Amino acid sequence: MPAAALDRQILRGPGISLLATVLLLGCAAQEGADTGAADLVVRGGNVITLADPPRAEAVAVLGGEIVFVGSDADAADWVGEGTEVIDLAGATVVPGLIEGHGHYLGTGEEMLQLDLASARRWSDIVAKVEEAAAAATPGEWILGRGWHQEKWDAVPEGPVVEGVPLHASLSAVSPENPVLLTHASGHAAFVNARALDLAGIDASTPDPEGGTIVRDASGAATGLLRETAQGLVAAARGSGFDEARAREAARLAAEEALRHGITSFQDAGSSVDEIRLLQKLDAEGALPVRLWVMIRADNDTMTRSLPELLAVPASETLVLGGIKKSLDGALGSHGAWLLEPYSDLPSTSGLNTVPLSEVEGAAELAREHDLQLCIHAIGDRANREVLDLFEAQFAAEGELPSQRRWRIEHAQHLHPDDIPRFAELGVVASMQGVHCTSDGPWVPQRIGDERAEQGAYVWRKLIDSGARVSNGTDVPVEEIDPLASLDASMTREMPSGEIFYGDQVMTPEEALRSYTLEAAYAAFQEDRKGSIEVGKLGDLTVVSADPLAVAPATVSDLEVLYTIVGGEVAYRGGEE
Repeated sequence: MPAAALDRQILRGPGISLLATVLLLGCAAQEGADTGAADLVVRGGNVITLADPPRAEAVAVLGGEIVFVGSDADAADWVGEGTEVIDLAGATVVPGLIEGHGHYLGTGEEMLQLDLASARRWSDIVAKVEEAAAAATPGEWILGRGWHQEKWDAVPEGPVVEGVPLHASLSAVSPENPVLLTHASGHAAFVNARALDLAGIDASTPDPEGGTIVRDASGAATGLLRETAQGLVAAARGSGFDEARAREAARLAAEEALRHGITSFQDAGSSVDEIRLLQKLDAEGALPVRLWVMIRADNDTMTRSLPELLAVPASETLVLGGIKKSLDGALGSHGAWLLEPYSDLPSTSGLNTVPLSEVEGAAELAREHDLQLCIHAIGDRANREVLDLFEAQFAAEGELPSQRRWRIEHAQHLHPDDIPRFAELGVVASMQGVHCTSDGPWVPQRIGDERAEQGAYVWRKLIDSGARVSNGTDVPVEEIDPLASLDASMTREMPSGEIFYGDQVMTPEEALRSYTLEAAYAAFQEDRKGSIEVGKLGDLTVVSADPLAVAPATVSDLEVLYTIVGGEVAYRGGEE
């Protein structure tokens, strides 16, 4: 069977053919041996295989696949006239790093908007919008993303609600332009008066189901919209799918991923139009990073669209592998759905953003189309509801839990009783190490010290219980920097230097596995990627030093020297 045809079978999802995989591995190795020359040989360094043996000195890649792992001396047999040879000079090769949960087009789209992540006070944001409004035409939307009120140096002057100011100062500098500024988490937004007017939001507008129009004491909208309330402004904006803009976003996202050593990217929710574009880009050979994608749409849309989308065969660079639903919001926006009220906002326990009946319908679609079900759940109530739903689904079908590998995206805050259920049910905990250290300074404020210690980012407890934990950054919520996330996973050290409940750290090898083999496992792709072995895809990340040997707190300081996808160098450090 041709390798490309076999890949379509292997990479689709739960229906992996082990025999076919073994045959492919054998054929790839034999082809290399027959030709006597590889396309790429990487040698003179330290190779961490995450396989047996665990260390090597050199790797050879032919036809996109690894054909040799071993010593420098033996690697010489694979060097021919057309072989590209990279002398590592003592650098370290690890399996190609996998972003286990991020937003691919969102990564590029953020780069096309105002960057608000660096803002340290409300006045910084107002100044950026004022500058953009001066250059904009009247009526043009001004978009930005990345602000986070908990990361400002001080509470803004003047009236505030929930630590966020009223829209007056923002509206004053942008009277003719609607402004939409998305929170770093993506689960809230701040808008100006013009945007509120266009959306028809006033004191009488009811909160939409699963969302909140935050109001001041008089009942007037402050400009802060939580969770589904953002949709009111999105509808007013009324912009359809812009393919040219999305293509540019895809190009920018690929550059960012490769620059940070990412060879594969698990996209946590793309629309039907976005997936169609990704399929076009794949057919054009314009996806330099391997994508595994979750579709995010209402159930009726998925029922209509999935047959069409899945009729396009999966490839080594694009797989539609999952269905995404979000059961709650984020802790930073008080949208995470909790079992008990927020410590700093006792009037609420968060928001259930999607009815459980809709998630049950998505489970039926996942079964029908052999896709994984991937549910965003951050609060302990949301996680319990998802685990209960998964357990009921598995029991009804009489399945072994590991057959489906359904996922909980984030799994950030768990009740102690629910921690062992991940392993018992075979549910993948798709977590993001850097969220812990980024959010840690204010998490106890939201839920109190006791709940934070018992269940916040408890990947040590999950791993010890037998659960599979993958890693990522949730980019653009955080920067797409796997080394920073590995550092956070091993140290839990916050920017202040304080440690966020240090008994929950991963070991260095566990952290690396969470970005490689465990992430591959989370997408049914561990037979093709995640370790450096003969027959697997030639995806390699070269870093300046051994991440398993240096002090964990210095891993984020390492430099990505090469990002290699299918044996082709897609990024070389120093060539930006």
